[in-house]
Amino acid sequence: MNEKIIFTVKEVSEILHSSPNYIYSLIEKGYLPAIKLGSMKILKSTLERFLIENEGNDLSDINNIKKINIILNNGEMK
Repeated sequence: MNEKIIFTVKEVSEILHSSPNYIYSLIEKGYLPAIKLGSMKILKSTLERFLIENEGNDLSDINNIKKINIILNNGEMK
């Protein structure tokens, strides 16, 4: 078995182009389930589910998650 099934917080932060502190915040707030095996680990399947469930959301402020609004060329919001 060569494909990884579990990631460290650092690896997840690199995959998501985020900081490890942000990933720890997602874990602490309960948005990204993790397990502790010495250090925090995230299952590949859990990360995939997190991404699918949050597609279309603005997670910039995890205390205020909202849907992404797209402004069209004519100024209307989609």
